[in-house]
Order: sequence, then structure tokens, then C-alpha cells
Amino acid sequence: MSLEKIVKIDQIEIVGDYKSIQVRTATVVADDGVELSRSFHRRTLSCDEVITGEDAEVQAICNAVWTDEIKAAYETFKESQTNP
Repeated sequence: MSLEKIVKIDQIEIVGDYKSIQVRTATVVADDGVELSRSFHRRTLSCDEVITGEDAEVQAICNAVWTDEIKAAYETFKESQTNP
């Protein structure tokens, strides 16, 4: 019997006007290569967040879609929410 825990990013989505990045991580527990369980964790990244600690693939996607125009539009949106 050889239990193994595998944690990997299995889904990356770009959603919304400000290109939020949703990252889903799967945690798989397997016994001799046979999957016993699988669970998921999802988190969302906004274009004003620091992404230096993220997976290289996630960073590449963020850098590709978070243009200066998207960042400026998001800042304008945030300001409109705090200063009605």
C-alpha cells in the first residue's frame, strides 16, 4: 500500500470585464495509482494583486490579459465604488 497525495492546478479561467483569474487546484489521494479521493479549492486573482508567488503558468496568463487598459479600468471601477 503506497498512499500518495498530488496537488496540482487543473483549471485556469479568465472571467469578467476586468479579467479576474480563477485558479482551481485539485488534491488527489491515490493508493498504488488508484484514485481514492479528489477535492478542489478555487481562488480568484484580481489585476491589482501581486502574483510573484504564483505558478509560472498562472503568472504568464495574468501578464498576458492584465493590460494597462484593464488595470486602469479596474482602478476606475474601484474608485467609483468607494466614492459614489
